[in-house]
Formats: sequence, structure tokens, C-alpha cells
Amino acid sequence: MITVHHLNDSRSERILWLLEELGLPYEIKQYQRDAKTRLAPDELKAVHPLGKSPVITDGDRTIHESAAIIDYVIRRHGNGRLQPSPDSAAYDTYVQWLHYAEGSAMLPLMLHLYVERLGEAGAPLHPRIESELANHLGYVDQALQGRQFLMGDEFTGADIQMSFAAEVAGAFGKRAAYPAMDAWIKRLHARPAYQAALERGGPYSMAK
Repeated sequence: MITVHHLNDSRSERILWLLEELGLPYEIKQYQRDAKTRLAPDELKAVHPLGKSPVITDGDRTIHESAAIIDYVIRRHGNGRLQPSPDSAAYDTYVQWLHYAEGSAMLPLMLHLYVERLGEAGAPLHPRIESELANHLGYVDQALQGRQFLMGDEFTGADIQMSFAAEVAGAFGKRAAYPAMDAWIKRLHARPAYQAALERGGPYSMAK
């Protein structure tokens, strides 16, 4: 059985959601952030040296990184669900979304988070960060115009992987300016499997 090493209020919420969408049995090992630093506890280092979440264990395998976990679970346990056929051109687009989420989309969002904490010292960086946020959020919004999901009418693991970037954008008050993306994340949040993951995983501040 898959075990999700789940850190509260983190990217690992996506993995619980994925498993609920696939109807797979799983168990959760809960970890709590430090109330002051918001960092993960040292116990996670016993699972993986980086001490980060999400991490899953499946038998004797330990997998970390959200995109790698989503790919692994769908490939090994999905029975063809939640991804295009690997022989199709659509599959290449799907894989690009899996890697774009953390490889590009999250960078300006994380820079925004950290630079905000610098106060006035970070002011010179704001224009460049805002420009990059507009570039990436605009790109996602344009890709979703006229579509239900990133791959068209079919919900896939790409939607799960990309959801965190849209959730963080919402937390920063940036999402309302991008109506296609805003409507998309609201559709995702309404899915029964998403709601089931929230119930099992505990409070998640991004679920709005």
C-alpha cells in the first residue's frame, strides 16, 4: 500500500487528491510544520535526506518530488487513467505541464513570497517579480481559455500538478485578474476527490 508522508499545508495535498481520483488505497503519515518557522520537522529526514514533502513509499520504493510522484502513481497504478496515451502528441504536452509547474511557474511565486518578507529592502526587486508573475499567470490563463482543463475536456494529472501554482497565486491576491485560471481552479476544488482529500489530509489554507 502507498504511504503518503504528508506535511500539513503543503504540496503533498496534491498527492492525496491524486490517490482519491484514482480510488487507490493509501495511508497517511502526518507531519506538522514548526509553528514559528513553518519548516518541516526533522522526522521527514528519516524518510528522505532532503526532509521535504511530498514523499511516498510504495513497498521498497521511496519517491519524492510532486511531478515524479504523480508520474509514478499514474504509470504504475492508474491503468491508463489521468494521462493521454504515451504514444500521442498530447502526452508530450501533458509532460510539459507536469514539469512546468515547479520548474517555471512556481519560481516567481516563491520569489514574491520571500522578497515580501524583506520589506523595503526588497522593493527594487518587485517590478521584475511582478513582470514575471504576469508573464506566467497570463500564460496559464491563455492556455485555459475555452477549455475545461489544461488538456482540453479531459481532466489529467497535469491539472493536479498545476493546481498548487494557481492556489498560491490566489493566496497572494493575484488570481482574480486571470478569469480562465480562476474558473479552472474553482472547478478543480469542487471535484469530489479533492474534497475527500481535504477531509483525510486535514486543514489546507490554499483550498479557496
